[in-house]
Amino acid sequence: MQRPANLGIDPLVFWISVVISVAFVAWGVLATDNLSTVTGAVLGFVIANFGWVFILSSFGFLAFSVYLALSRYGKIRLGGEDERPEFRTVSWIAMMFSAGMGIGLMFFGVAEPIYHLGAPPHGLAKANTQDAALLAMETSYFHWAFHPWAMYAVVGLALAYFTFRKGMPNLISSAFYPLLGERVNGPIGRTIDILAIFATLFGSATSLGLGALQINGGLNYLWDVPNSVTVAIIVIAVLTVAFVVSAISGVHRGIQWLSNTNMVLAVLLLLFLFVVGPTVFILNTFTEALGGYFASLIPMSFRTAAFSDDAWLASWTIFYWAWWISWAPFVGTFIARISRGRTIREFVVGVILIPSVVSFVWFAILGGTALNLELTGAGVISEAVNEGLENALFATLGQFPLAGLMSVIAIVLVALFFISGADAASVVMGMLSSKGNINPSRAWYLDVRRRSRAGRCPSPAELPLRSR
Repeated sequence: MQRPANLGIDPLVFWISVVISVAFVAWGVLATDNLSTVTGAVLGFVIANFGWVFILSSFGFLAFSVYLALSRYGKIRLGGEDERPEFRTVSWIAMMFSAGMGIGLMFFGVAEPIYHLGAPPHGLAKANTQDAALLAMETSYFHWAFHPWAMYAVVGLALAYFTFRKGMPNLISSAFYPLLGERVNGPIGRTIDILAIFATLFGSATSLGLGALQINGGLNYLWDVPNSVTVAIIVIAVLTVAFVVSAISGVHRGIQWLSNTNMVLAVLLLLFLFVVGPTVFILNTFTEALGGYFASLIPMSFRTAAFSDDAWLASWTIFYWAWWISWAPFVGTFIARISRGRTIREFVVGVILIPSVVSFVWFAILGGTALNLELTGAGVISEAVNEGLENALFATLGQFPLAGLMSVIAIVLVALFFISGADAASVVMGMLSSKGNINPSRAWYLDVRRRSRAGRCPSPAELPLRSR
């Protein structure tokens, strides 16, 4: 079962991934409208005809994860029987959170509840009412808690099991060994890894793009820097330099340090709004929305477009599920990389329950604060959301003391999430393009950077990692 370690890249996987990525980018640059039309049509077809698949599979991931945690398999350790976790629990959680959806929570933490307040899902409440606010919170919990993390958990658990328990490379194709056998070492396995690289590259690009837009929105709020593509590109360029420095330092230094810093700043931001904001309303919102979420979990998990608003479902729930699934190879591979030594039960609880609790608290504080401002008649948050979702957080912070300082902290937090997310993506694509080797070679990384600047490869992300 075990495949031999190889310290170099897999040329076939690496170069085919490069060619496909460059061709796709060239298509977007040279024929932007055509790319938009084609991808929009494909997305529309998939959502319209296979939305039910996303709905069923997302709940299936959750049910399967819970079963594994509660069954006798939960005691199985991802590694040797006497092996202990490679990273401290706090750092482990911080790293998976930063890679999983840190930027997304910053972007949608205020924007999604406010959007649903003005346009309640499926018309189940009257807009801009208390019922709509509660529905908005329950829906935000649904989109950001158990279901997406269950998708990450199943993929990450499969990879961690075959990598650290069975001695196989940390590759997406390794998870298909029970189905494909030794064929995972051939063209079929390489095709799977190429698709995983492609999904990682463009899935993470979506999140990083949101981060750049939100940083631009913060700069506009603080110093009237115009919201433009040029500014967003400059932001991406500056943060890319920082991410390269972090990536060179490795998982144990760069990603771990950034993730821990993210956690500290995020807690600071949440505590600030909790103290100066509507504290009692936040606590009440957390409690009632959590109860409503659990009460509606099963109905929401199986709601399709047959008897509800198909446009809303396609734009939100099914879009989210498709986004999380496209991200699962990236996040799952990274979570597997940092989870050596943990039991399956520890893994499932750590990957699903703890980040979900963070999401509950996050939306209760950020979204609850914004909802309180709207319900009490301020109206400024909804106006900001209508102008652009990236403005919602800063409009909310602007209603409280120390708005400038907290906005700067928010910008720094988004930037660090950007860097740590890109850093994690580079590690994942490195593993996928170098036969699953998990320890990076800095010399090779620098060589890839040099060739990237010279125009001979499109990205610094593909670096080999040495197998243990």
